[in-house]
Amino acid sequence: MAVREMIEIESITSPGKLFRVEAAKYHAMRDALLGVLPDAPPGLTFKEMKQALIPFLPDDLFPGGEKAGWWLAGVQLDLEAKRIITRIPTKPLRFHKL
Repeated sequence: MAVREMIEIESITSPGKLFRVEAAKYHAMRDALLGVLPDAPPGLTFKEMKQALIPFLPDDLFPGGEKAGWWLAGVQLDLEAKRIITRIPTKPLRFHKL
């Protein structure tokens, strides 16, 4: 079995805590998310982000979009912590790039 490269990510909801995740899946999700997320408000809801990015995910990492919601949540929280994206506190929440 091949060794999977891991990276550490942050979360805006747990400042100072790091989480280890698979690098390939993180980068694939990050690239897809940043590719579909608008630069300005009103942005996209979580559901809209997921629907928009699934076609851009590699099928070998996310077969049929499997686990895309979990990975999207982790990447979204990391990018918020890094101030690459931001949320608009509406119901439902909306997100856009900074």
